[in-house]
Amino acid sequence: MLGLFSLLAESKAPGAVPPLKGLIPEYSGNYMVPFEANFTFGELPAASFFVSPQKPESAQPQTLSSASRQEMEALAEANPDFLGQSIGFWDPLGCLDLDFWNIGNEATIGYLRHAEIKHGRVAMAGFLGYLAQSTPLVNGPHKVLPFKGYQEGLTPPEQWDAIPLYGKLQIFVFVGMLESYGEGAGQPEGYVHYTKGGLPGYFPPIAGRAGFGQVTLNLYDPLNWFSDDKDKVRGRQVEINNGRLAMLGIFSLLSEAKVPGAVPPLAGLIPAYSGNCMVPFEGDFSLGSLVS
Repeated sequence: MLGLFSLLAESKAPGAVPPLKGLIPEYSGNYMVPFEANFTFGELPAASFFVSPQKPESAQPQTLSSASRQEMEALAEANPDFLGQSIGFWDPLGCLDLDFWNIGNEATIGYLRHAEIKHGRVAMAGFLGYLAQSTPLVNGPHKVLPFKGYQEGLTPPEQWDAIPLYGKLQIFVFVGMLESYGEGAGQPEGYVHYTKGGLPGYFPPIAGRAGFGQVTLNLYDPLNWFSDDKDKVRGRQVEINNGRLAMLGIFSLLSEAKVPGAVPPLAGLIPAYSGNCMVPFEGDFSLGSLVS
């Protein structure tokens, strides 16, 4: 969080961050107005993260709901990369020719697309969570401790390590319940699995269907902002791009925390972490801790 805001602050107000003085180009725009320069219904510039409105409307839904190689190529053409030079269709490992578990090529593509979207969503939540957990509001003093044994001033990875095993298991059980429902458990009305022609990334409506009716909002798009089909197509594409950036972002934070200096722009801004991000139960996972 400090690294990102330092870069933005220095570009907007040169000299605001002395260590970066003269290293970050000045920016005359407004970060709080993301569409200030080019938000029109005309053709968006190549550097945009959005699907070009000039693509045939009839082709857009297929690029997001089907899983053939041709549709993936069409999706790549409709999604220029953020460097401003579209690389078009790019599959260096030949993933679109694979067949996992003998389920068929199109089913495999559906699986891979769903996996990418899901990883992107987790990364977006992780990136924003890392920023939030670095603020005094979360890691500072609390009148009511969020869990037994809470300590002040811990970094986000250290906060996870400090959570008691019971708390960690509750989180995993809750996520597992959501995962099961997202895979079709309970036979949601109209649900089609992503390996059988369903929409990759689709999560069935959960409002009123869980917690004895206590859940009143859906997990994704709880306020129904994307009610129009074209809005949904565009929104899903934006989500994919944001998810890809978030995956790079969260790994940058974790890499810098684990190996200081590994990400030069973040050097000295992210506190070092001595634990292991790949061993989530490293600190206290044992059968004895469950009964102690």
